[in-house]
Amino acid sequence: MTPHSSSSRRRPLRTRHTAAAGLAVLTVALTACSGGGDASAAGTADGKPRIAVNLAGSHAKAGGPVTVKLAEGRLKQVTVTDADGAELPGEIAANGASWTSGRVAAPGTSYKVRAVTDQGASAGRSFATAAPDQVNKVSLTPGKRSTVGIGQPLSITFDHPVENKAEVEKRLKVSTSNGTTGSWGWIKNYDGKDRVDWRPKEYWKSGTKVKLDARLNGVDSGDGGGWFVRDYATGFTVGRSQVVKVDLDSKTATLTRDGEKVRTLPMSAGTPGGQKASWGGTSVLMSKEGTINMRSETVGLSGSDSYDKMVDYSMRLTWSGMYAHAAPWNRAYFGNTNHSSGCVGMSDGDAGWLYRTAQIGDPFEVTGSGSKGAPEAGNGYGEWNLSWSDWRARSALA
Repeated sequence: MTPHSSSSRRRPLRTRHTAAAGLAVLTVALTACSGGGDASAAGTADGKPRIAVNLAGSHAKAGGPVTVKLAEGRLKQVTVTDADGAELPGEIAANGASWTSGRVAAPGTSYKVRAVTDQGASAGRSFATAAPDQVNKVSLTPGKRSTVGIGQPLSITFDHPVENKAEVEKRLKVSTSNGTTGSWGWIKNYDGKDRVDWRPKEYWKSGTKVKLDARLNGVDSGDGGGWFVRDYATGFTVGRSQVVKVDLDSKTATLTRDGEKVRTLPMSAGTPGGQKASWGGTSVLMSKEGTINMRSETVGLSGSDSYDKMVDYSMRLTWSGMYAHAAPWNRAYFGNTNHSSGCVGMSDGDAGWLYRTAQIGDPFEVTGSGSKGAPEAGNGYGEWNLSWSDWRARSALA
């Protein structure tokens, strides 16, 4: 989706002010929740409590916390709920005179406020925030309850641009079963969309359980991005510790598990010295796509380099079109010459075995001469080609 220009910026939201200092004052008769008690001691004036809420009307501004203030006395409890009954968490100040929500008011949402004093008097108020002009949504990888390899980052791609990267990142909480050290890093996805990935300092440990709690509801993406209107969550488990080591010099691909060699496969990678060369560095197995139609024009090759083939056991390594797959037409070059159009080609039997054995998220480490360098971070999951310090520097909170 093409990012919106500045001409589509969100229109200012109208906030109705009905009291001094931007506070909407609510005057409600006391409701006794317990017998007796002096009205003046309950923080009242002329027998009526005075409560102020910073948001009012039907077009209140979203994106900020809700505050409730009591003119006199002390608050005992405040609840702010939306139409579905979900509450905004919050805390009463030490002096009991005010309450502030721990989360912001979401756009296009109706809220009810109920405040109870320490003398049992209660008051209510309602307001609604203005609807968003544009909504930003996200895509999460890996999927919920999936099992992935040790190189798979937690990845969030946004439908629209994110200018307020720090505000978004503050609301992304990652927890792991073993205290894994990691960091968010902002990158451009291969299609130009904003993306933020959480990468461990080193490959995940097998068996690690990972959870994401993205509390984005009510956050403004910034110019051209729109509002988030819901929270997101996912979780996954790290499977076997496997790495595929592709050696361009020996023309072999070796799968290791827990650091031990399992099987070495003769292969032929990309022809060195031009556009047909393979990517070097580390890529991550993104998807197993089975039998697919591969055409040369999708990777910018034409003329004598053109091809149009149905290819079996296709395993995607980059968005730009590098795969590991079966390549029986290239059998004369397996183990002795790199002579493909950029992919890692193997026999039907070897490619089938690797397809069944490899996991989504397994790293493919490509070494040796003749590559065209490491892919960019957004070309698949190329962030493993950055040092730990360089990756951490991509955090908006660094």
